[in-house]
Amino acid sequence: MAIPGRVLEIQGGLAKVDFGGVIREVDVSLVDPKIGDYVIVHAGFAIQVLDEEEAKKTLELWDEIFKLGTG
Repeated sequence: MAIPGRVLEIQGGLAKVDFGGVIREVDVSLVDPKIGDYVIVHAGFAIQVLDEEEAKKTLELWDEIFKLGTG
């Protein structure tokens, strides 16, 4: 499962990424994100940079899935 998150800080090949209030350290050595970019993260590695609109659509879909699971 790969989830989008927003890059807050980058130091070398690692970044702090915000997943809706949960901050995790992510390896970004496979992509070239900038602060404020959204990245798709799988198993601790950023595997793709997304534009903000696409990231928000993906997050909305995840929100709907979670609501269905708890409904």
